[in-house]
Amino acid sequence: QVQLVESGGGLVQPGGSLRLSCAASGFTTGIYAMSWDRQAPGRAREWVASNCASGASKDYASSVKGRLTISRDDAKNTVYLQMKRLKPEETGVYYCNAGGRTPWGTYDFDAWGQGTQVTGSS
Repeated sequence: QVQLVESGGGLVQPGGSLRLSCAASGFTTGIYAMSWDRQAPGRAREWVASNCASGASKDYASSVKGRLTISRDDAKNTVYLQMKRLKPEETGVYYCNAGGRTPWGTYDFDAWGQGTQVTGSS
């Protein structure tokens, strides 16, 4: 059974840091590009970052470049999103995605987790 489980969300002060994890099962992460998307309250889901299957290339939304870093440990079938200098408007649910539409092409395989909540506090 294909499954993606995100964790690591929580309450964070503006300018703070958080590390999200996405544990995959039922498939091998190493053969797919992996991505993170997020959805803020009342807004459409937006793409945040992607890491190609080999891990060599990464791509980021312009709004997060330099502050968020995607990485992967295929031996653990896990993908991470390190977030630094978080902004209040980055509150939302963060989703992990395997395959699907990526900067390097579109996979037939497209799996999503249920998301983890990140809330910026003031």
